[in-house]
Amino acid sequence: MEAINRRSTLALGLTMAATPLVAWGTPAAAETYGPDEGEEVGPGVRVVALGERASVIPAYKMVKLRDVVIQPGAKTPDNVMKNDMLCHMTEGELSVVQNGKTFTVKKGDVWTCANADTTEGTQNKSSAVAIMRVIDLMTS
Repeated sequence: MEAINRRSTLALGLTMAATPLVAWGTPAAAETYGPDEGEEVGPGVRVVALGERASVIPAYKMVKLRDVVIQPGAKTPDNVMKNDMLCHMTEGELSVVQNGKTFTVKKGDVWTCANADTTEGTQNKSSAVAIMRVIDLMTS
């Protein structure tokens, strides 16, 4: 094995600097959707189904994954949750009213909703599209 000296270290450094960032890896880009993808559930609100699978968690029969795409200014009405779920903001931010309490979720935030115990509505008050990823935990 060759010893690493200043010359080989310099050559490696120059090679790395000249190599495009893509070769070294870049952060994953957020999912984007066209205006006709998914199902429109309200003005400016679309749901894009991403997948589902039987659950190995005894309390749940199935898990489903979906993105809720909310355009600037759009909102979802207050709804009583029909199943337990985990929510994650993948893009943008939303104002959430959950059981009468208002909070803002931003990209990267997570929160939960409980079956029949949670009433929630959201509104996109920003100028950018908001994407809320939802993991539905289904009992039937």
